[in-house]
Amino acid sequence: MAPNSSAQSLSVHEEPARWGVQEKPSSRSTCRAQVVARDAPPFSVADIRAAIPTRCFEISIVRSFSHLFHDLLFVGVAAFAATFIDSSSLPMWMRIVLWPIYWWFQGVFATGVWVLAHECGHRAFARSKLVNDVVGLILHSFLLVPYHAWRISHASHHANTNSLERDEVFVPSHSFTPRPDGQPRPLSAPFRLANLVGQMVLGWPLYLLVNATGRPYPRWANHFSPSSPIFRPSQSSLILLSDVALVLVVSLLGWWAYTTSLTTVVCYYGIPYILVHHWLVLITQASTSFLRRNIAY
Repeated sequence: MAPNSSAQSLSVHEEPARWGVQEKPSSRSTCRAQVVARDAPPFSVADIRAAIPTRCFEISIVRSFSHLFHDLLFVGVAAFAATFIDSSSLPMWMRIVLWPIYWWFQGVFATGVWVLAHECGHRAFARSKLVNDVVGLILHSFLLVPYHAWRISHASHHANTNSLERDEVFVPSHSFTPRPDGQPRPLSAPFRLANLVGQMVLGWPLYLLVNATGRPYPRWANHFSPSSPIFRPSQSSLILLSDVALVLVVSLLGWWAYTTSLTTVVCYYGIPYILVHHWLVLITQASTSFLRRNIAY
């Protein structure tokens, strides 16, 4: 798209445009644009695709696996380095410092692996559907994600973004008690903090288990039951396959804890796993927060 196209020349100082860009006074002296998606935008999906360089649509399995091996190498190196933390030659204060450092970086490295599995779900890791699904199933299962269940609901999310009735995640409450001016009532700082911590730590597993923040369903929705209303009956075998893969990984973790200790599994795997949840939710929230603040559902 050209720099001077109508999609980029919208201004809050103009009259409301066909796409619904309006000037909305805030509580301060400045104004900000609020996009109300009530009409078709002044550009098409074809226009957007035409503005993106062709190379961005090229899928290279060599490049994809190079990224995967890179991330797995960092995960392995971090885990190996952590084996020296509890060495008797290190003072206790140093162990207390080094374990959180390991947890932080291992969480970052494992998030990179999660993102590559995400690309498999979008069929963007390789041109082969089989390669995408095999790699995605293995990677996501080791991160305790039901790959096919997530892939199916995630595709529905992208197809129905910002729909109160059909979006699959981050669906806001259908009702709230507004102030006299129509704006939501501000939340207290302690409530915001508790909500933030809860969302970053428990948001992802609760979404998988009870469809937290997902669209309303007439019965219990989750990402593990083939009969969950999220899925079609024809997809039940894929949901079962994901469940079997998770059972195998959980069994491996149980064996690891049995042969070593539960503390070992928590330190090497459990806490970085929680941090992966943090990064996953934070990235998703950050990538959609501007749009969801400015585009009406």
